[in-house]
Amino acid sequence: MNGVALSGDTVQDMVEYVRPSEGGDVISAILRKEVTHNQRQGVCAEHFSVPGANCTEDSDCTPQEIDMQGNGKRTGLCVPYYNQTFKTCQIKSWCPIEEFAAVREPALKEAINFTVFIKNTVHFPKFRVLRGNTKGKKNLHSCTYNAVTNIYCPVFTLGYIAKQAEENFTELCETGGVIGVFINWKCNLDLDPSECYPQYAFRRLDLRKDLISSGYNYRFGKYYSRNGSEYRSLVKAFGMRIDVIVHGEAGKFSIIPTIINMVAAMTSVGICSFLCDWILLTFIDKNEIYSDMKFDGITSDPSQELATENTTVSQDSTHTDLSDNVQL
Repeated sequence: MNGVALSGDTVQDMVEYVRPSEGGDVISAILRKEVTHNQRQGVCAEHFSVPGANCTEDSDCTPQEIDMQGNGKRTGLCVPYYNQTFKTCQIKSWCPIEEFAAVREPALKEAINFTVFIKNTVHFPKFRVLRGNTKGKKNLHSCTYNAVTNIYCPVFTLGYIAKQAEENFTELCETGGVIGVFINWKCNLDLDPSECYPQYAFRRLDLRKDLISSGYNYRFGKYYSRNGSEYRSLVKAFGMRIDVIVHGEAGKFSIIPTIINMVAAMTSVGICSFLCDWILLTFIDKNEIYSDMKFDGITSDPSQELATENTTVSQDSTHTDLSDNVQL
């Protein structure tokens, strides 16, 4: 998010009104910082990369104009850009601006051993079942997660999360990144409760190949007073954001749905009608009546067939061929 607004005579930028989400299903850890020290409300030169900021005279700068891609409100003056030979429009803002005065601090490489505790509980209300990813009174301060030996210790190091997501932790310290932690519950409630436990998967969510939008960073300010004036240190933080995503699925055997599904399957292939006919024709007392009503009988009488044949011959013998008198 980017933009500049006025609150009275004070210029507010994204540092005042943007905060990263924290808690719930999102966790953030700062891995590297770029700090602009001793900023205060005043006037200074706009950065030369802002559209329309470069100028040669005051008439090139429109007074009171605010560019949402810039750093403040223009005063209408054209001033040298921080002791450089070229000029840009003067603005009222937090000065000096970040693009000019930011100091890059080294990455926090020790963060690879930082740990994060992800507590999760899943509820299946239809079966009145509640499960959690911790068990008993395990000392969570002295354990870390292991998919084989320690599945009920949801304590993960940042290095482990990055490795499972197939990411290089050193590169994450430089650009930041968003990692998704997927907790999957797939439970067969007919088995022992110990068989219902979470499985974890890790994947990077931001597009690291896209240099414009890859990584993760945000800004915040640390405010203080000096000689009666308000100052701040602007911090651009690069870090790892962890999004926790939970999916749960549970099942339990029940005779009624089983019968319904079986009958539906049998009906779809015509087995039910065949089975009913077999029962009625085999086991009931009046099976002959049912058979007569269901099947049509066909009888054959040889004497009738002979009479029909003789009649046909007799008719043939008395037949007159009218074609004898036809002239060709």
